[in-house]
Amino acid sequence: MEGQTMLFHEIYGTYYQVVSAILSEAVDRTLTRKRLNDLVQELAFGESNLTIPAKLQQEKWQLLRKDYTTPIQRTPSMPLTLLEKRWLKALLQDPRIALFDVDDAGLEDVEPLYNPTDIAVADQAADGDPWTDPAYIAHFRTALQAVREQRPLHVKYRAANGHWQRWTAVPSNLEYSPKDDKFRLLIPGRTLNMARILECALADPEAPLSPPTKRPEGRSVTFLLKDQRNALERVLLHFSHLEKETVQLEEDLYRCTLRYRAEDETEMVIRILSFGPMLQVTDPPAFLDKIRDRLQRQRALGVPETHETS
Repeated sequence: MEGQTMLFHEIYGTYYQVVSAILSEAVDRTLTRKRLNDLVQELAFGESNLTIPAKLQQEKWQLLRKDYTTPIQRTPSMPLTLLEKRWLKALLQDPRIALFDVDDAGLEDVEPLYNPTDIAVADQAADGDPWTDPAYIAHFRTALQAVREQRPLHVKYRAANGHWQRWTAVPSNLEYSPKDDKFRLLIPGRTLNMARILECALADPEAPLSPPTKRPEGRSVTFLLKDQRNALERVLLHFSHLEKETVQLEEDLYRCTLRYRAEDETEMVIRILSFGPMLQVTDPPAFLDKIRDRLQRQRALGVPETHETS
């Protein structure tokens, strides 16, 4: 309507999606009469079998020839909706996106769906990484390239005690901690905070590597999970990056064991507590003690308890 912003359009409806799928196969010259009917049956409404095949086969919609080829030369693609553009523009407001050098061409005049200031993040460290610092961005992109290409990396690093060290290693991964609001670089035997890297450069593929140091201490936590309000799927997705073992005990009761690094224990306590009474920690006792201690501190601050600890 005039004076209003249109977020949706009929071209994103079922008919257009089905015809797009049919034409995609016609462009690849794999379309047959049976396949056309199968696509309509799978993707459209029941009554669509009476209209879509006939319109295409009788060339009333001049998109398909009688031999099931098409005059269209490229696979159809759907343009972004205004809502999708506004969503992308909102994501691009996040300073962490700049680390990946994302091209925002075509979104210059689009209003973001929301702004970072519209979201209040609770229970997150206030000293996150310096996302806009040019040196940090350069180090991050170099480290990311080394991870993707599995290239050796020269790193000069400032440890927590203020001393600096040098390594040449092939990094295995970059990971983000929502609790700490920091990126970490994983090299054999060590986890490095990206913000503490003083120098970072790609090394020659044949460069001698530093001997691996002692692997970080590993720990585990076991809890019972009541699969209510889609809790099982949410937990598995939330902890998808961790090694885990899940066993079904009853129809909607599961036992799950997660393995994590010792340095991430505080974050694990907070993340498990966020699921409330759906999770009941059973082991180890030391983790239960940390749960109880945090709940006691929450009670002292007037925060309602939401988790079963025994």
